[in-house]
Amino acid sequence: MPIAEDLEHIAMQERELHLPRFDTTVAWEIGSRLRALALERGLTIVIDVRRFGQPLFYCALEGTTPDNPEWVRRKCNVVARFHRSSYGVGLQLKNKGTSLEQSQGLATAEYATHGGGFPVHVEGAGVIGSITVSGLPQRGDHELVVEALCAYLGRDYEALKLGPETN
Repeated sequence: MPIAEDLEHIAMQERELHLPRFDTTVAWEIGSRLRALALERGLTIVIDVRRFGQPLFYCALEGTTPDNPEWVRRKCNVVARFHRSSYGVGLQLKNKGTSLEQSQGLATAEYATHGGGFPVHVEGAGVIGSITVSGLPQRGDHELVVEALCAYLGRDYEALKLGPETN
């Protein structure tokens, strides 16, 4: 799927996957769903679900490394700063031929525009947190979060998932 189509599709995911509410129970349910998907598939990932400034669910599965929580932190920073998915921000920058460091002066040590960070958008409140996965190729990290959100919200993942990567 060309970058422009991916960007349109990610914008649709971000518009469609809004939660009616978000609290510790919802964070636990979404985080547990991600963990169950990872265990079923034998994935080695770190999962972080948070309100900005407050971790609510965290899980590091067997085989992860100290790098994975660092990727999570940096992806969360992108979501907190731009209220968009880290993958969407990264693809937008790639499409423009630039980086966060070049365009915004933001250090790569603090921000990662790789897939896996997705905004927690609550209806009537806006973006208040993030759901982040690290351990897969970036498109896989992004799509695992989208899949879990679709399952939680009762949405059709097949209608919202990205197509095959072509770039």
